[in-house]
Amino acid sequence: GRWEAALLGPVLQRARCLQQCLGRRLRPAPSAHRASRAVRRDFERREPYNYLQVAFFQLKKLDQAVSAAHTFFVANPQHLQMREDIEKYRRMSGVKSDSFQDLEATPHWEAYETGVQHYDADEYLQAVARLEESLSEALSALEECRALCEGPREDEDEEEKMQPGLYEAIAAHYIQVLKCRQQCVLEIATKPGRISATEDFIPSHLDLLQFAYSQVGNQTLAAECAASYLLFYPTDEPMLEKMKQYRTELGEDAAVTARQSIQHYVQRSLMEKKLIYYAVEHLGETFNDPDLWTPDELIPENLREKHREDQEKQKQETLDVEERERRDALPFEGIAVMMDSQQMNGTQRVVFDRVLTESECKDLLRLTKAAGEAGDGFRARRSPHTPHERFEGLTVLKAVQLAQNGDVEWRDAKLLLQASEKSRRIIESYFTPGKKLHFSFTHLVCRRAVDGEQEGRMDLSHPVHADNCLLDPEGQECWKEPPAYVYRDYSGILYLNDDFQGGGLFFTEMDTVTVTAEVRPKCGRLVAFSSGKENPHGVWAVRRGRRCAIALWYTHSPEHAEQERVKAEELMEQRALEQDQPGGDKHQGTDGSSRSSSEPRAPSRAAKPADQRQKPGWDRKQQPKVLRARDEF
Repeated sequence: GRWEAALLGPVLQRARCLQQCLGRRLRPAPSAHRASRAVRRDFERREPYNYLQVAFFQLKKLDQAVSAAHTFFVANPQHLQMREDIEKYRRMSGVKSDSFQDLEATPHWEAYETGVQHYDADEYLQAVARLEESLSEALSALEECRALCEGPREDEDEEEKMQPGLYEAIAAHYIQVLKCRQQCVLEIATKPGRISATEDFIPSHLDLLQFAYSQVGNQTLAAECAASYLLFYPTDEPMLEKMKQYRTELGEDAAVTARQSIQHYVQRSLMEKKLIYYAVEHLGETFNDPDLWTPDELIPENLREKHREDQEKQKQETLDVEERERRDALPFEGIAVMMDSQQMNGTQRVVFDRVLTESECKDLLRLTKAAGEAGDGFRARRSPHTPHERFEGLTVLKAVQLAQNGDVEWRDAKLLLQASEKSRRIIESYFTPGKKLHFSFTHLVCRRAVDGEQEGRMDLSHPVHADNCLLDPEGQECWKEPPAYVYRDYSGILYLNDDFQGGGLFFTEMDTVTVTAEVRPKCGRLVAFSSGKENPHGVWAVRRGRRCAIALWYTHSPEHAEQERVKAEELMEQRALEQDQPGGDKHQGTDGSSRSSSEPRAPSRAAKPADQRQKPGWDRKQQPKVLRARDEF
């Protein structure tokens, strides 16, 4: 019909105009290929700068290396390895202090933070200048972000589904663009390196400006900012009182209006929200409103309660994230990095000390002794790697089952779970902050030298290997194929004792003979490294005594998460619930142990609110498929 031509005619003209514009700006014709989401996410996290700093360092271009490292670190402040690199750069001679610059710095954030500093110092003239600059830059950044929303439609659901008709397809793509535009305010309000956005970023500028202007005696601009703020929160009592005061001071005849730019911002945003909420109500769309100021009357009545719940949930999540950020910057106090990749002559290697206390090591060694005496699950047998040693191994599930049977103490089985979780969090914080590591397998392992069989011994306790590929020393290659555990990403060994001879860990080149680094075991020492061909490693022969450690493997793939651990945690949780029941063991502690208050407690995670708690290392939303962990040996 005629209305269709009137509607789509201008659309076609705009499409032609955009094509011509792109052709002029991006000669030759722009590529039809698009970067994947994973690539775009890496750029958002500034991953290329991580590679750049290594490349510049190798090229002896220190200033560029420092700038690249600093730029990456600003957006990834939890990355402990980069933090150490930054500290090393600071100590290097010849590195200029002005090289520590953020190459991706956003002008509005620099101006905003400086403006707030002046504001807090009662330097209102300087505050006004920087806050005005920040507001202007933020609105410009917002427009740039909105323009980028007009890209091709992205299907979030990868499964094949029925293709929509003309109008359904137009509506779906248009609503996607509108939702993207609405989310832009979160993008500009999120400081690099933070997960959560600053609440009410645009309105807060106006609130600060109205007060600053009033302090420097410019009541006209103070009133303008107050009127602009009231567009977001028209019933805000303190601001209404301020407006009344400004009108009195300026005279009733003075025309006080909100800024044009803010009027346009609010009106356009409300128009978009109205269309989105229509699609939510009638077309089955979903929408997480980024703004706290959205008026209730705009939201369909049947969605208002859910909107309020979502707002409260979003607030709580923001608080949780901020708390987690503070807590996870260094996951546990007192832990020291003894050797990093550079000191170990390799890549993706690190040694931590003081992960466990002497008391905790003794408790875990007691667990191995009790498990051995139980005659189940920890039987000494010939090592699969050498006839000169006896080998004992205990999984977390077997430890909990032995505790159920009364063969070992519950507190010791629980400590095994807690110590391995503590190690996981340390390794995740150091190597992959922001990217979840799941347990792949956890094994409490002891290797005992066989008396009378050590003389003239030439073999190793564990031959040189890589953890996720089949090492081929002659071909200088490592084949990522079965029977290798190809899904492993990181490995760790948490040592429990040092009263034995030999048994040290060593790393080699791909030839398996050129040793690049060695690690001497001791109580509480954690060595961690990536599981690939870059880290071939082995264990020197245990020539006397018994060497015990918790062997740990991790994966980024939730489908390969350790199912035995999930079961062990369920049994542990069930035990805790039974302890809380009337008639439970009153003399025991909250962890089901009889440990005295003077003894050091096992490491544990900071508690979340009751409705937020979940098992460590297990995301309920991503429950892995049931896969039984294979015997590692």
